[in-house]
Amino acid sequence: MVSRKDANKARLKRHKRVRAKISGTAARPRLAVYRSNANISAQIIDDVAGVTLVSASTYEKDFQGNGGNKEAARAVGKAIAEKAAAKGITEVVFDRGGYLYHGRVSELADGAREGGLKF
Repeated sequence: MVSRKDANKARLKRHKRVRAKISGTAARPRLAVYRSNANISAQIIDDVAGVTLVSASTYEKDFQGNGGNKEAARAVGKAIAEKAAAKGITEVVFDRGGYLYHGRVSELADGAREGGLKF
């Protein structure tokens, strides 16, 4: 019998490998992405202090439309960039969370860059 590989287990393994190399500081916090089938969310995290500085997602009340498509991902990217600018954050380290840099993850990154974040 052939067993199917656990995709999330493989993603977490990739995520651990990426997190060993990158970390967020107060000067340059980490922009972490979480993607599910129906929604997408992003947080800007200072790993030294262990605090989330800014967050945005399709779970929020003011978000309209489908949360699981590219347009939603771009909107979340723009929203997090806007909130980060209000807190004075301009440069971040991008953490794709073990997901491939493709589709909704790349759209979120493009939206954040359009909003003014540099990474």
